[in-house]
Amino acid sequence: MMRKFFVISFLMVLLLPIMSGCWNQKELTDLAFVMAMGIDKGEDKKFDVSFQLVNPGNVASGQNGGGQGLPIAVYKSSGNTITEAARNATKMISRRLYYSHTNLIAVSEEVARDGILDMMDALDRDPEFRTTTQIVVARHTSAQDLVSALTNLDKLPVNKITKELKSTEKMLGENIGVNIDDFLAGLVSDGKNPIVNGYIVHGKKEQIGNAQDLQKTIGGAFLEADGLAVFEKGKLIGWFEHQWARGVVYVLDKVQSTGINVSWNGKKHAITMASIRSKTKVSVHFKNGKPLINIAIEDEGWISEANTAVDLTNPQVIDKIDKLVEKEIKRQVLGSIKEAQKMKSDIFGFGERVHRANPKQWKKLKGDWNNHFAELDVNVKVDSFVRREGIRTSPFWINMNK
Repeated sequence: MMRKFFVISFLMVLLLPIMSGCWNQKELTDLAFVMAMGIDKGEDKKFDVSFQLVNPGNVASGQNGGGQGLPIAVYKSSGNTITEAARNATKMISRRLYYSHTNLIAVSEEVARDGILDMMDALDRDPEFRTTTQIVVARHTSAQDLVSALTNLDKLPVNKITKELKSTEKMLGENIGVNIDDFLAGLVSDGKNPIVNGYIVHGKKEQIGNAQDLQKTIGGAFLEADGLAVFEKGKLIGWFEHQWARGVVYVLDKVQSTGINVSWNGKKHAITMASIRSKTKVSVHFKNGKPLINIAIEDEGWISEANTAVDLTNPQVIDKIDKLVEKEIKRQVLGSIKEAQKMKSDIFGFGERVHRANPKQWKKLKGDWNNHFAELDVNVKVDSFVRREGIRTSPFWINMNK
């Protein structure tokens, strides 16, 4: 009898995990999947929060049985906290907001300049919310416009932004993926400030969210990645754009590919070298107790354009092109560092490297690191190598000059 009791008890213990498996089940028809959130400055409340919700039946193409309506719906609610705004949204949404598929947080430039510390805890604390979610700053437009925009190539507008960031990071080198984890890591660091990608709306803003705009080959409004936002103590303090943004990406060792233009025969932007491999090493040395930053960059690429007469079979010519590319990369890197020093914002993590190199000296510097960073001496050395010239060794320009 006792043996039978123990067997039954043992079986019940084994079954407990299975029996409790559906205690927290959620029916899909009861959930509203939040794909993106836009956070603007409110009038009556502190925040106006826009929720981009997916219409699952309209995402699939008509040939596969999908609907012909819009793939998303956007609802806006207000609150003094993100949680309050989300709960107030239940007044107009018949389903529970579900954040496990949220891929984007857009913050307006106005909110970013006031400071975003009061919204980060909600994003980091909620177990449904993934901290790998991308974060961007909406420039010269509202975050609501950003999450309301419709696109032609991607059914879900949020995919356009996240995929576009990956594409421009891989090909242009002026943006890098920044998620909530990355931002928080820079926020709490003593020796590195966070950066965030900027996004802008071009064209007629009144066309945003208009389904008729999708019937045109050239849309009235479209989204574009635009610059890197610099933060200090959770507040937006400035921007890096174009060549200076590329310089930042070089220092952070995040360049996957980009194009460097150099002049030749007196013609500007005559030759373009497209990087195929790039590696940056940052080291710290101390002179009389003062840190000195050394940056070494190795860049390899190929000639993607030669819009002038140039003999690419001549090793001396290739060596000269290498030197010009090295000079241009160094100019962009030093320029971005000087801009950051003007802002007194160490977005490169030089302070973290000083800390690792000499913890004792760092204790003396970290209390006033922003001012020390502004006066840092930085040496930049670039080694560039042209590895191939494309399918032509000599451009057609040579024959035109004969």
